[in-house]
Amino acid sequence: MAAQPADPLPRRDPDHVDRARDHRRQESAGAPDDGGRRLPDVASGARRHRRARHIRARHCTRRNNCAAAARAVGRFRARRMTDSGRANFSSSFSSTACEIALSASFSPGRPSRPAYDPNHQEVHVPRKTPIERYRNIGISAHIDAGKTTTTERILFYTGVSHKIGEVHDGAATMDWMEQEQERGITITSAATTAFWKGMAGNYPEHRINIIDTPGHVDFTIEVERSMRVLDGACMVYDSVGGVQPQSETVWRQANKYKVPRIAFVNKMDRVGADFVRVQRQIGERLKGIAVPIQIPVGAEDHFQGVVDLGKMKAIVWDDESQGVKFSYEEIPATLVELAHEWREKMVEAAAEASEDLLEKYLHDHESLTEDEIKGALRKRTIANEIVPMLCGSAFKNKGVQAMLDAVIDYLPSPVDVPAILGHDFVDPEKPAERHPSDDEPFSALAFKIMTDPFVGQLIFFRVYSGVVESGDTVLNATKDKKERLGRILQMHANERTEIKEVRAGDIAAAVGLKEATTGDTLCDPTKPIILEKMEFPEPVISQAVEPKTKADQEKMGLALNRLAQEDPSFRVQTDEESGQTIISGMGELHLEILVDRMKREVGVEATVGKPQVAYRETVRTTASDVEGKFVKQSGGRGQYGHAVITLEPNPGKGYEFLDEIKGGVIPREFIPAVDKGITETLKSGVLAGYPVVDVKVHLTFGSYHDVDSNENAFRMAGSMAFKEAMRRAKPVLLEPMMAVEVETPEDFMGNVMGDLSSRRGIVQGMEDIAGGGGKLVRAEVPLAEMFGSSTSLRSATQGRATYTMEFKHYAETPTNVSEGVISAKTK
Repeated sequence: MAAQPADPLPRRDPDHVDRARDHRRQESAGAPDDGGRRLPDVASGARRHRRARHIRARHCTRRNNCAAAARAVGRFRARRMTDSGRANFSSSFSSTACEIALSASFSPGRPSRPAYDPNHQEVHVPRKTPIERYRNIGISAHIDAGKTTTTERILFYTGVSHKIGEVHDGAATMDWMEQEQERGITITSAATTAFWKGMAGNYPEHRINIIDTPGHVDFTIEVERSMRVLDGACMVYDSVGGVQPQSETVWRQANKYKVPRIAFVNKMDRVGADFVRVQRQIGERLKGIAVPIQIPVGAEDHFQGVVDLGKMKAIVWDDESQGVKFSYEEIPATLVELAHEWREKMVEAAAEASEDLLEKYLHDHESLTEDEIKGALRKRTIANEIVPMLCGSAFKNKGVQAMLDAVIDYLPSPVDVPAILGHDFVDPEKPAERHPSDDEPFSALAFKIMTDPFVGQLIFFRVYSGVVESGDTVLNATKDKKERLGRILQMHANERTEIKEVRAGDIAAAVGLKEATTGDTLCDPTKPIILEKMEFPEPVISQAVEPKTKADQEKMGLALNRLAQEDPSFRVQTDEESGQTIISGMGELHLEILVDRMKREVGVEATVGKPQVAYRETVRTTASDVEGKFVKQSGGRGQYGHAVITLEPNPGKGYEFLDEIKGGVIPREFIPAVDKGITETLKSGVLAGYPVVDVKVHLTFGSYHDVDSNENAFRMAGSMAFKEAMRRAKPVLLEPMMAVEVETPEDFMGNVMGDLSSRRGIVQGMEDIAGGGGKLVRAEVPLAEMFGSSTSLRSATQGRATYTMEFKHYAETPTNVSEGVISAKTK
């Protein structure tokens, strides 16, 4: 057979329609290309080409030439093998190719997508996995508890990876950044998808979308925005460290978004492992009700497996197969009594799910079936009443498969959680919601931005309702801008697979959304909604940064702005007095990583100044009836704005503005201008120019001029009134307080306590470390006093003590310290 000529038109891609339209416009305008030739009508050529393929397909089908028909529509390509300069083609196509060929043909001139018809019900291909079998989960914990190691085992056992990547080797799939591999820590959250049929293959296939989050406090924004879009979470705890500072932070974040969770006590093979102590700490420190559904078989070097309290069987994993193989065995005689005791507690927790179960349980403690127990525990878990608790050793390949079964058994699908809330696009006061259904209008939340060197900016988004395809136009309701969804990608860490569409419950990334930022709502343009906003923590530490050469100045500015767009907890500003660029973040490591990224990814060498504390200003008392008047009337059109406000403290609630104007003394159209003037003034307080927080402003009175009043005048009046009110309301300086935990040998307890006291620290508790590992000291210390603490602590304990810290809250700065800070800032 003679070789077929190559297709004159490349395979159609999602951007083809736009390119064809651009060429058509240039042709109609007679625009020449770079060579002075008129551009061809690409769109018309495409239509002619598709028509020719259509005719060839029908002709070849009548002659029963399936291979030619398939080639004619471009759906099946014969494999070309060169032999003595001749091209031969395999014609071994099944008759199905003819059917596919005809189904792919279409009428000439038909548009790629029909015009929108509000009465038209679009038919989509049914989803492969029912939404009831979706699980969107996050893996969260304190640093070094084993989150990423656990995730790597999940990928291995679900068949996503065929080799286990270890964190300590820098080979973990989910830790793909160079800095993550070098430091052995997770810096940015990574998403992937796995499918699971149960440890024993006894479940229908479930789709598990997983986000592996960082454990270091400096990267807590990654946990915050992940929790916002997840339906469930697996909290990983170190069997020795138990509930640690970042464990408390991620627990609070899960509480904030009402995320159901299970607990996995990892590292049961470590010296000092204590499953029961961790269960007790969850109750004491986190106020959670942890219900063990397993207990460990052995501990430390003798850890062998777990007892399944539902089946009342021991599960032992095979070391030779890296835990792939396992067996159910009888419970060791030494654990039988303990297993019955913990099972009784588990069944009792299940019985409290409903009156009927409780009555059945009280009548006969053994009457509840395994399915009834699981169903009841699932119901209470989804209601955030209990936390099922498991154990294992991810590094030793024990317990992770059972944890995956628990994800299916106890964590919710998208349809098990309440509908996502928001408000009407036109009327912010009108509540709205979207249910997790493909039949609902499309709605999604952009929760992360990442720059990929190959495809550019990626917008990660969670679909809450409806279906969207690549090439569709969506509305960014937050910014009121329409954008075309160029490509949709399924992410696996930093790898990606292009997909055609996403549906309710899916997590994916989009290419082509130039306006979207973290927290934006993407939705159907014909039925818009704005979903609940995401909240981001305020930075607690700042540094000055300068490029080493003038040539790097512009590049540094672009790089910093890009990093700030990716990370909402990172801020960039210019000091008005010195002209220096100031970067702010959640900690020294946070800023160090970002400056390092700037160097590696953009090639900008920068000099970084000493860390500075991100102080804040607020007020102690109320200042009533404070007047701000901006008047410029000297002939011609003038300026007139007059506002009277009352300022009061608003602890922990940020800034609030209340409109209490009566009788129209200030026209409605000028009231937002007063609010805007105050908001702008919040950026710089009256003490030392630090941002103002936690204040409430009541706009109570004012006046206006029929001719001279305008928005600018009332903006200035609002600013003037607020500054004066701040001076009268006894302004104070606030400093960030850190929750610090120090682990030290008992011999150095005195030195540690002395060091903390010298740093204005307040000791809040002490306890023994399991396994005779010394003492754990918990304290609250101002961030300003923690700079250089690592060196001091090593010196005081001969290098044997370690500490962790995380931001806790802002507190009023002592007068003597405050005076020094204000003097240094204002001189």
